[in-house]
Parts: sequence; structure tokens; C-alpha cells
Amino acid sequence: MSTAAALPGIGRPLDDPASLGRALDELLTTRTEPSVLLALGEPTHGIEAFPLLRNEILAHLVERGYRSIALETDFFAASVVDDYVAGAPAEVDTVLATGFSHGFGAVPGNRELVEWLREYNADREPQDRVRFYGFDAPTENYSAPSPRRALFSVNDYLPATLRPESVRDLDALLGDDREWTNQAAAFDPAASVGDSERARALRIVADDLTSVLRRAAPGLRPADPEGYDHAVASARTARSLLRYHAAMASAGPDRIATLLSVRAEMMADNLLAIVTREHQRGPGLVFAHNVHLQRGRSRLTVGEDEASWGSAGALVALTLGERYVFVASDASPDSEPGTFQHALAAATTRRTLFPAPALRAALPPSIGTGEPIVRGHLPFDPADLDGADAVIFIADTDGERHQYW
Repeated sequence: MSTAAALPGIGRPLDDPASLGRALDELLTTRTEPSVLLALGEPTHGIEAFPLLRNEILAHLVERGYRSIALETDFFAASVVDDYVAGAPAEVDTVLATGFSHGFGAVPGNRELVEWLREYNADREPQDRVRFYGFDAPTENYSAPSPRRALFSVNDYLPATLRPESVRDLDALLGDDREWTNQAAAFDPAASVGDSERARALRIVADDLTSVLRRAAPGLRPADPEGYDHAVASARTARSLLRYHAAMASAGPDRIATLLSVRAEMMADNLLAIVTREHQRGPGLVFAHNVHLQRGRSRLTVGEDEASWGSAGALVALTLGERYVFVASDASPDSEPGTFQHALAAATTRRTLFPAPALRAALPPSIGTGEPIVRGHLPFDPADLDGADAVIFIADTDGERHQYW
């Protein structure tokens, strides 16, 4: 019997809401511990089939008590979306443009998600609403912002009597924000401000502010939990941005891997903060690229080199253990025989969920990986099955990418 012929008995079709619900319930109820975070990955951004699947999965999970969704978008910008889905007056086009980073507000499926959340939350008490979060760092592909906003957010939150002496020269240390956002630094470490004396001094400021917040928590947080948590997130972001700029200033051979790992650390810290905040209300769904959510090491070819780093999912799983569930997704219906994608396509009519343990047992060790269907698509590597709980394969997509930037 061929590998493809053996897979239909393994897969769980997701052809309609009922079959999708059965497959998800089976996956989640066989865990030794209840999940607190279900991570759904996609192999590239901009293909409509993946966020639409995410929307269907969220609708099912919400009926099972899930009360939040986090996307691969700026942690702070996402508050615009969260306010809107909680009922704040605004134009949805403005929310999509300002509440998502990386241009993701234009990704097909995100408008539908935002409108569904607003409608679902409309007649519900705050404790029963589904909250919207971003968990990404405030960075773009070729630049990172100044830590100004994050540092001043903490400084302005603290009572004057608690502000450390190191913030006295904060504005002068930050200088011109254009120094920090210089895109040339993405390619030339010498163009980065990240290893300057001012940047090193700012790392002390960020550390001092973080320490003050922690030590003053018993008095500050009970009086204003939302404000305190925002200040903590700002302090965390300031320290991470300064680490990121320092890595940009490095000329070492592992520079790209370091930048990716610092971003992964920021993502993981944000996800764990969301889990902590939401643990009393219910589990959450997180949706992002597979490389950010898998439990193993991630890999990315950059020029002639391959960068490898511990993903956000790997870092989160160290804390959550079995309570973190990762489901990868992929699509490549026309892959060559002998590849992972061809085997899954042959066993899929529309969309099918394959439990990872059963796939590992059925697939030969020599099976290969298919070719990308569009630029930027990273086909799921069967070697990464150890870092996943299941794989969803989508066979009924043409793979057309919608421009969103």
C-alpha cells in the first residue's frame, strides 16, 4: 500500500462546521492537560484560505469557552482593534489600517474576523467577550522603532517620586527618532545606533524602570490593573527593542539569527502575558506563520546562509508544556510525488486535519518537502512534525496571494 493510500484513515476531514468541530474536539480532548493556548500556523501570509479557516476554527472554539485571539501583529497597535470589537465607535476601515501592523489589516479574512468579533461581543458582558490581541514586536521587515514611546509610557505612568535618576536625561539619550528607524541598518551594522554609548545608557534606563515597576507592584497594580499591565508591557518592549537594535549593530556571522531570536523572545513574552491575563476567562487561539509557532527550532534561508533560532512557540511551550497545542497548516496540491505535500494532497478532498503522531508513523523517513507555491511560502517540512500536534492540509486553494502591503 502506498503512503498516500494509507493516509485517508489518518485524516479528519474539515469539510463543514460539524466535521471541523469533531476533529478539533478529538484533538483537544485527548490531551493529558487542558490546553490554554491553541496555536494555528500558516505557511505564508496573504492566501485567503488560511485566515478563513482560522475564522471558522475560532467560531467553534468560542462556543467551547475560548475567550481571546492573538494575531501576528503589533502588541500595542492591536488595542485599537480590541476597543472596536468591544463596541467603541470607529470606522472599520480606520481600525483595519491602524490596528494591524505589517499591512495585515488588508489580508483577506481579517475584516470578516473583526466584524464577527464586534457582532459576537455586542450583547455580552465584558467577562464573556472575545478579546483581540497582537503578540508581535513593534518592528517591520527592515526597521525597528525608537524605544521612545515605550520608555516614556513607563516614565509617565510612574509617580514622580518613583522615577529613577537615570531617566533625567532620557530625551537627550533618545535623540532623533530617525536615527533608530534608519533602514540602512538592516543591511549595514555600522548604520545602526544600537551599539552607541547612548543606546547602552538607555538599556540601563530600561532596566531601572522595569525594576521600579516590579518593586512598586503591590501599591500600583491594585489601584489600576490595566494601567500597570500596560506599563509592564511597555518596559518589556523597551528592553527588547534595545536588544534588537544592539543586534542590528553587530557584524557577527549569526546576526540574522540573533535578530530573529530576539523577535521570537518578544513574541513569546507577549503571548505568555496574554495567557496570564486571560487564564481566568478561558483559553485562547493564536494565529501566525508556522515558523513562529512550532515547538522546534525554526529555519530560514537568507541569501546563501540558513538562519536557525528557537521560535516563539518553542519558548512558550517550555512554560506551558502540554497546555500549548500547535497545529500547522499547508497547501500545495500539485506537489511532486514522493513529497510530504503530495501525500497529504492525495488524502485530502478539501481540508483535512492529520494528527502528527499518526503521520510520523505512516510516512517513510525519506519523504521530501514540496516546492513553494508562491514566493515566501515555506512548505511544511516533515522533519518538523516532532514540533507539531497536527497538520491541516488545504487542497482546494489556488494559492493566489492577495497583496496587502
